[in-house]
Amino acid sequence: MASKSGIGLLQLPVELESIRLGRPVDLLLDAKVRRVLGFVVLCGDDSLRFLAHAAAEVQEGAITVPSALLLLEDVEFYRARSGSLRALLGASVAANGREVGVLHDVVVGRDGSLESLLVAREGAVHEVEPAGVRIELAPAA
Repeated sequence: MASKSGIGLLQLPVELESIRLGRPVDLLLDAKVRRVLGFVVLCGDDSLRFLAHAAAEVQEGAITVPSALLLLEDVEFYRARSGSLRALLGASVAANGREVGVLHDVVVGRDGSLESLLVAREGAVHEVEPAGVRIELAPAA
């Protein structure tokens, strides 16, 4: 698999041997926004479960798992220790002390590392290296 957009990953079904188990509704990122830790998956029974990126294989048309037991129930445990891509979309991105735009998407490598951030500014989207970047959420209204 080549690099994929974070939003593109959220469009893929999660499958076990071609059986659809659910679909990702969020990507959880490490605190420094450098790596995808895993997926929050909405399963067929309407429950949310956590799937570690390292336990899944991202293929062209699906995210596959070797066992349904890899979908873990305690999603809040993982959410509390990570950042949500959905929450970060639209957040202000600063690099080298200056604002460069708002987060539009991320580019995820095969190993789960963030290869770049897609940042929107003045109607255009630019790729920004994640190293040295700070993302700030707007305060809740």
